[in-house]
Amino acid sequence: MVPAVGWFAYAPLNSALFSGVGTDFWILGIQILGVASLAASFNFITTIINMRAPGLTMMHLPVFTWMTLITSLLIIFAFPAITIALIELMFDRYFDTNFYHVEAGGQPIWWQHLFWIFGHPEVYILVLPAMGIVSEIIPTGARKPLFGYAMVVLLTMAIAVPTGVKILNWVGTLWGGRIRFSVPMVFALGFIWMFMMGGLSGIMHSAAPGDAQQQDSYFVVAHFHYVLLGGILLGLLGGIYFWTPKITGKMMHQKLGYIVAAMVIVGFNVAFFPMHYLGLAGMPRRTHTYQAGFGWEGANMLATIGAIVLGLGIFMCFMDLLWTVCKSKRTAPQDPWDARTLEWATHTPVPEYNFARTPIIAARDAWWAHKYYPEPEYRLEYEPANAHGIHMPSQSWFPLMGGLGFLLAGVCMCLHGAGVSMTGYGVVAGITIVLLSIFLWALEGPGGYHLQVPGAENDEVSPQASTHKPSNYTHEGASV
Repeated sequence: MVPAVGWFAYAPLNSALFSGVGTDFWILGIQILGVASLAASFNFITTIINMRAPGLTMMHLPVFTWMTLITSLLIIFAFPAITIALIELMFDRYFDTNFYHVEAGGQPIWWQHLFWIFGHPEVYILVLPAMGIVSEIIPTGARKPLFGYAMVVLLTMAIAVPTGVKILNWVGTLWGGRIRFSVPMVFALGFIWMFMMGGLSGIMHSAAPGDAQQQDSYFVVAHFHYVLLGGILLGLLGGIYFWTPKITGKMMHQKLGYIVAAMVIVGFNVAFFPMHYLGLAGMPRRTHTYQAGFGWEGANMLATIGAIVLGLGIFMCFMDLLWTVCKSKRTAPQDPWDARTLEWATHTPVPEYNFARTPIIAARDAWWAHKYYPEPEYRLEYEPANAHGIHMPSQSWFPLMGGLGFLLAGVCMCLHGAGVSMTGYGVVAGITIVLLSIFLWALEGPGGYHLQVPGAENDEVSPQASTHKPSNYTHEGASV
């Protein structure tokens, strides 16, 4: 049942001759996820561009929101290519077409071109949200605005080499700040370290002699994981510790959080740093084992120990998260990190309606400016409450039904390809459920209802932080 084609699924390994029903599940699963990702991307783009609060200009957006916007645009660009490639592959496997079959006149390199049109942007699709998380944590932990905000935004849109300049922005933010080494901050600092090491090892590949030696070796595996896994993992864990109090109203265990951070960072380096040596020593990548006698045993054993420590750290983090959500009594303060952005101006945990009244934004880092600069031009103002209440969307079962229909059709299609009888009826039933769900969902109309919030006119969160100005604080747009 395992899709034995690698993550890149090159032809001819992806053909029905060389891989079994597990690859069929992989193909349909990626296609369904691709459709969901495209729909979510259009949703994010529409929300960010058209539904901002009054005064929240594009250059006042939090960096995490900018990263979400750019990631959504990349998904819209990249996912159609892999969707087309997967549809062609599905036709090759089910209907014996010849898109990638060499003996029938197909071109396997077409798959490689389409795959890497998706694969190269995918790296940024994965890492940009983590960069956005870090760009929110570091200014909060350093108690300074993000250094070079406009540069960060523009370089995010530029992608490629300019993305590395963000390291300078994060370091510039830390410089001269009153740094608080909270658990999210430790993960953010670890992210900078891992991403920088991965970037420096990647520079080595630009030299032809070095690239010739390192190509298809474990050195590339080490570089890839330092950039991608180090970035995504540490950014994600930092975001979990940072926003869990706001989402759940409960604090995760902070002392355990430091232990988790130490295990993850140390385990990660012990696991992947020896792979640089293994690559330079000639160990090839994409192999399930290695031959004895080449001097690779010690480094591989060290990498295994590091991977175990890393896995235990991740396991402890998610067990702590599960305990926090289900059993913990550690009530979170309104603003535990003395944060900067607008989500911390809502109640904790965030109510279903978000803000009882729509805020009017006058500055970047509006919540920080509201706390520390109480002059009128920096105060958060709110629109009058709507007499009809807050408009809320209707709840509908049809999206869930459509998803279950996709699941039924996909599973039955895979089993039908494996020769299981009567599954063709399941495919037809699943597609019918999907089409009916879409049609009935459309008939529901915009709908919604109005939620009355008692005391909405006074439903504001008062800043918990002191109102004095930190001695080293400057607010972009104010006195600098």
